[in-house]
Amino acid sequence: MTRYLALEVIVGTFVLVQNGSPPYVRWSFRAGEPLGYAGSAMWNTAVLLIDCPDRKGLVAGVASLLYRYGANITHADQHQDQEAGLFFMRVEWSLDGFDLSVFRDEFRVMAADLRMRWRLELKTERLQVAIFVSQHLHCLADLLHRQQSGELHCSIPLIIGNHKDGEALANFYGVEFHYIPVTKHCKKEAEERQLQLLRERGINLVVLARYMQILSPEFVRQFPWQIINVHHSFLPAFIGARPYHAAFDRGVKLIGATSHYVTESLDEGPIIEQDVARISHRDEVPDLIQKGRDLERVVLSRAIMWHLDHRILGYGNKTVVFD
Repeated sequence: MTRYLALEVIVGTFVLVQNGSPPYVRWSFRAGEPLGYAGSAMWNTAVLLIDCPDRKGLVAGVASLLYRYGANITHADQHQDQEAGLFFMRVEWSLDGFDLSVFRDEFRVMAADLRMRWRLELKTERLQVAIFVSQHLHCLADLLHRQQSGELHCSIPLIIGNHKDGEALANFYGVEFHYIPVTKHCKKEAEERQLQLLRERGINLVVLARYMQILSPEFVRQFPWQIINVHHSFLPAFIGARPYHAAFDRGVKLIGATSHYVTESLDEGPIIEQDVARISHRDEVPDLIQKGRDLERVVLSRAIMWHLDHRILGYGNKTVVFD
């Protein structure tokens, strides 16, 4: 069993000193950074995501090219949409001793010949995530904990709230918090300030952790496939501010939560993850609310984790989420 001799606190840096013969192993994290091995070998991989018209030989062609460059493939998956005639693929491989730049140049030629849309991601490049929050803090608390425990491979340099409720939690985790109130009279100015902060921090992903404001189409267009939202799955059956009360009055037997990418169509973006919980006649409104919050935590964290792990391909109003 691992034993720790000390926990040092040095200006926002926490260092665990592992028991053993010197030199000791130090694990550290700074504000907004996860606990873990910085630059760990487990992240030294590349991920290639592909979608294109389906045809014979696509898997063999990609695999053969990787093999020719000596790639050690650690994960590969593919999917065909028979109705749309489309092929999707995700392949991940170790970069140890792999000449990525030369491979990229040759693959670009293959991709053009096969009409592929593709992107190449490096797992060592940690995405920068901003969280938007209002007054319900259960998703925010869950994400901050998961990120600093190392479950979410990202940095969270920024939290923006249209209420001040999340400030104390942000301060506890050492993350910068900005209170930007939003009203119908100042919505444009508020979004301009939000966008400025996102640009300054180099944000790659915006998470709406129960953020109770509707983003304008102009805002959404700045981050295509880079805004993730979560909400209950009662829509469109129970619309309004008290959906759980309406569901209770209706006597529902299932409640759920949905996480999706944000588009200009309100709550109709491509779905990433959904989950449900059973409700019985013994459950009261507070029970429905608690179960709903638990579901929101789970589906939002899964969606973010899969996005950070480059496991999602979007097409039309759908997603392919690779195992």
